[in-house]
Amino acid sequence: MTHPDPRRPRRAQGALETQVLAALHEAGGPVTAGWVRDRLAADLAYTTVMTVLARLLAKHAVTRRREGRSFVWLPTADEAGLAALKMRKVLDGEQDRRAVLARFITALPEGDEQVLRELLDQAGDED
Repeated sequence: MTHPDPRRPRRAQGALETQVLAALHEAGGPVTAGWVRDRLAADLAYTTVMTVLARLLAKHAVTRRREGRSFVWLPTADEAGLAALKMRKVLDGEQDRRAVLARFITALPEGDEQVLRELLDQAGDED
């Protein structure tokens, strides 16, 4: 079993997903996992990139289609979309959604609370 290099800081949770999404957006079209790996600054194994892509696929943040013997990948979400998907997953895992939402709202700074109110108003107008 290999141990992480103590001189190398650990990435923040989700940082690699964000980097992979950014690379996919940079591509401007469907690309392979190898292409994504080559664009990332880190020294990553191909299997690590595939694992991240599979997790993003499960979160509906990317799509894939078969081309020849491999898959090509496309983003369906940007960084904000990925964060929203994560927030939704947390909310979906809670029994008392109302309580979670109430705590979330009361913990928001005043500026964010106003933005949320404006967004809710806009969403109500679209219905």
